[in-house]
Amino acid sequence: MNIKTPEELYRATKENENYKGFYQLSIKRLIDIIICLIALPFVLIILIPVAIAIKIEDQGPIFYHSGRIGVGFKEFGMLKFRSMKVNAPDLRNEDGSTFNSNVDPRVTKVGHFLRETSIDEIPQIFNILKGDMSIIGPRPGDVESKDTYDNEEIDKLLIRPGITGYTQAYYRNNLGVREKRLYDAWYAHNVSFMLDIKIFFKTIATVLKRENIYTN
Repeated sequence: MNIKTPEELYRATKENENYKGFYQLSIKRLIDIIICLIALPFVLIILIPVAIAIKIEDQGPIFYHSGRIGVGFKEFGMLKFRSMKVNAPDLRNEDGSTFNSNVDPRVTKVGHFLRETSIDEIPQIFNILKGDMSIIGPRPGDVESKDTYDNEEIDKLLIRPGITGYTQAYYRNNLGVREKRLYDAWYAHNVSFMLDIKIFFKTIATVLKRENIYTN
């Protein structure tokens, strides 16, 4: 029988405990730190022109701090390049996901480019070095959604959230909240070095193709 839905995929492997494995608990963290330290000079080079562009457009802050939840519902401030106008209202879809449209008037011109290229996520390298995030893992949910997880979805919080993950690489914004959470829960139970390698290269392809960027 073919497993098609995220519910079936999660339930078929929920007894796996790869989130407790040596790779997830030790090796992956070491890889994260090494890659981030190597990438840090390039991040700083990107930061300078992006910061100048953001400041020139509306004089607002360069970074946006978003309250997110990580392992075991631990709250932290996720860092991004600001892509919206200052004091932009928080708009949501019916399922609670963030409104994300190609014609969103809240997004600045610079921010539109940053979002389409995923450059706005680059500052999260500092969240990784701090230990709140990983390069690859479930995307962190916002603090406001912490009371909306059911017993199956909560398993996504068994591991550090990531800059990119399974749902971002293969679906990006083309899934509902529950589907994303269940795929993330499945990933937590099945995390491995080879799976992370596949997600890493699939993410590059998805970003270059600019697939499924918007939800509306």
